[in-house]
Formats: sequence, C-alpha cells, structure tokens
Amino acid sequence: MSRFSGALQLTDLDDFITPSQECIKPVKIEKKTTSTTGSKIKIQEDGYFQIEEDGSVQKLQKVEITLADCLACSGCITSAESVLVTQQSQEELLRVFEENKRIKLDGTSAAKLIIVSLSIQPILSLAIRYQLSPNDCVSKLAQYFKQLGADMVVDMTIADDFAILETQREFIRRYRATETDGVQNVLPMLASSCPGWVCYAEKTHGSYILPYIATTKSPQQIMGSLIKDYVCCNLGNRSIYHVTVMPCYDKKLEASREDFFSEETESRDVDCVITAIELEQMLSRDGIELSSLDNGKLCQPWISKESEVSPALVKHIGSGSGGYADHIFKYAAHELFGQECDSLEYKNLRNPDFREVILEKDGKVLLRFAIANGFRNIQNLVQKLKRGKSLYHYVEVMACPSGCLNGGAQVRPKEGRTVKDLVIEVEQLYSSLPCHSPEDSKIIKQLYDNWLGGQDSDKCSGVLHTQYHEIAKIPNALNIKW
Repeated sequence: MSRFSGALQLTDLDDFITPSQECIKPVKIEKKTTSTTGSKIKIQEDGYFQIEEDGSVQKLQKVEITLADCLACSGCITSAESVLVTQQSQEELLRVFEENKRIKLDGTSAAKLIIVSLSIQPILSLAIRYQLSPNDCVSKLAQYFKQLGADMVVDMTIADDFAILETQREFIRRYRATETDGVQNVLPMLASSCPGWVCYAEKTHGSYILPYIATTKSPQQIMGSLIKDYVCCNLGNRSIYHVTVMPCYDKKLEASREDFFSEETESRDVDCVITAIELEQMLSRDGIELSSLDNGKLCQPWISKESEVSPALVKHIGSGSGGYADHIFKYAAHELFGQECDSLEYKNLRNPDFREVILEKDGKVLLRFAIANGFRNIQNLVQKLKRGKSLYHYVEVMACPSGCLNGGAQVRPKEGRTVKDLVIEVEQLYSSLPCHSPEDSKIIKQLYDNWLGGQDSDKCSGVLHTQYHEIAKIPNALNIKW
C-alpha cells in the first residue's frame, strides 16, 4: 500500500486479531426536504449522491476516521497496518516541510523547528534494504531528512535508556509492595511499550488487565516529552514539530492518544510518525538511492543546540524490542536477592515467540520472567492470568511475532526471500552492534537531576509515566448473531 487515505483502511492483518465488528462512524446529513418515502442513494465514480423526491441531488460527505476515533471506539482491535490516517501520512509530513521552507523564505512568521527522532529497528530494516552498515544508514537518513527541511535529526537511545531504567524501578516497587503490603493485581508486571498490545488490553480486557501493565511510557513518548519539554526550553521555547521514525503503524495510534497532548502548548509530544516502509516509498518516489547521499551527523540538543556527533549505534542486551525482560531480570536479581546474572538462558515454551527465564536458589524459584510475542501468545497469557495460573513476575509483551525487529511497517522482503529470512538478518545485524548499559549513561544521570528534579520527584513520575483507560463496549446491532 503506497498511500494513506483519510478513511480507515483494512489490509491483511498479520497479528492474528480479527476486527470484532464493522467500523462505522455515522455522519449527520442535513436534509433539504421532508420526504415521506425516503431518498435514493446513487453511487458514482466521484462519490455517493442522495436523490430527493423533488429531483434535487446532494453529494454525501465522506466519512473520515481519525486516530482519536479509533482510540475512543471499542468496535475493533487496532493492529499493525490497519489504521491509516491523514494526519500521520507521508503527504502531511512533506506538506509541513514545504510550508516551513516557505515561511523561512517569506520571513512573515516564525518557522517551526523540525526535529526527527530515529529508532533503531527501522534503521536496521533500511540498512539491509539499501545494503548499508547501520551507522552509514543513520548518516544517510540524517542527510535525507535535512534535505527535506529538518533542522535536527537525533537517535532515540537516550529515550530507550530512560524507559528501561524507569521500568526497572517500577518493577522493584511493585515486587516489594506485593511482598510487604499484600497489594493485589500488581504482578506480573506486563510491558507497556507496544501500542498494539496496550490498545488490545484497553478495548478487550479493560479494568481486569490494565493494573498489570507497566505505567512507564514507551521510548517514543519519552522522547516526545524530552523534545517538547526540556529541549524546547533550552532552545528558547520555539515551536517544535517532532517526527519519529518507527517500525510499526500502531505507533501512530500511540502518538495520537489524548494522554500525550499538552493543553498548555496545544500540541502533541509526537506530531507525526513515519515508518520504515513509508521512508522506502518516499525515497523510491523521489528516485533517491539512500547510499548515494552524503553523510550527515546527529544532533544532541539535550546537551546544546550546536552539539553534533557522528552516528555510533548501540544495542541493549536481550531482545530487539528493547531488551526489557533481560534488563529488569538482572536488575531485580541484584536488587532483591543479591544475585549477579552474567548471562540468561531462555527456554522456549509453546513456540520460539514464547520464552521464559528463571532465577532459582536452593530449589526455590525467585524470579520467573517471559517474553510473549504475537497475539496468539498474548491471548494465551491473558487467559492464564484470568484463571489465576500465571506464575510470572514480568512479561515482555509485543504484538508482532519476533517483536519490534519484525514490526508491521518494516521494509518488506524482496522477491525470492521470505519474511523469516529477513527477520533473521535484521536480528543478526542487531546482535552485531556494541552493547550499551543505561546505568552507565552520564547524560541520563544529568537529565534526571537537571530536567526531572531527581528520580523520586513528582515531575519524574508525571513526565515518564502515563495511565491507561478501559474502553467501554459500544452496543451495536451489527454485533447480533442472527
């Protein structure tokens, strides 16, 4: 699919969830006459027309489904590749770039500062597509976005670090609360960085599952807060348009949540999400071979507006979805039991996308963690929770099989190759990157103090955490099984 439209479109869903009902958004039609027998509807190439008794013709308004509509509707499960909307399209991004260029030339008003944040999964997907090393791919992408009109291009390692550190601390709080206060419904803690999984939980299982989900924001939304709050202040409170490059379409849905809209600035933390497959389409449409571009540099506006560095990508231990299970497991083993775990050995259960790792001492299980990718495994996990048969303390949950490296908007394999082959190649490329520990980041420590006022401050909790909401089921006659 090469373009987004203003109406919701459904393509082949690959995450095992089928929409539970038709997606319908009524449109109020202003009637020009009072008809006793009703009107006729005529379908033509340029739209639908209502023909009244007196022969008058009225063109019917098109129905447009926005991300906000999808979030407020309990009718279907939003999955990768299923929500395509005008505000999050390539066309909208290019329109903003062109408008900003015009404003700069005219000098009639203040131009926006456009900042593009690159996440690692689409970088690796595009690196394989254009046969580039990961760092070269970042350099070329930085140059490409600056040619389009971006003022700054940054990578999202800093947001990944914040997400891991906060999730670790949240797990320890929950574990100790369960241990000392008998607080119910706090463990197992379930990952919260996958918007497809979060949306499914809100709409399908609601108040039962939501208390289990970690409140720590995803890296995308933490990056949004960093850019729109801290960086914005450091750059003189300029109006910022923030773009993220992500591996799945559901990140567009996440960026459009009302929880991530600031009433004070009247803007979202993330204004536009573009995916790997869309970037490939943009390059193809413009006849640009990524490898032919000059090398650009990454900015570090949280240090200074002049700070630029050559790309030096790193990975986190564990899965290519962020490595949450591995980081939290090692941290918890040390903090709670004084155990050091140099390496973790996962055991496959139902399939390679459902794995568990256990910490034992004297025959007693101290920690039991799992990674559950794909909705089939998620459904099994939820059913075990509902039956009280889940033994896990933490589960890294991702909607896509194989996790974020196989996101629904990653570049498709070329003819003659399978998705499985491509995923293996992306995973190998991720594994080849040097390993990075969030605890060793000096800039993170500085930001905790200078931006958030310390790890235990109210601002830290408010900025790095969020909340989820049960979506009430909407009665609809179409759900009736005759």
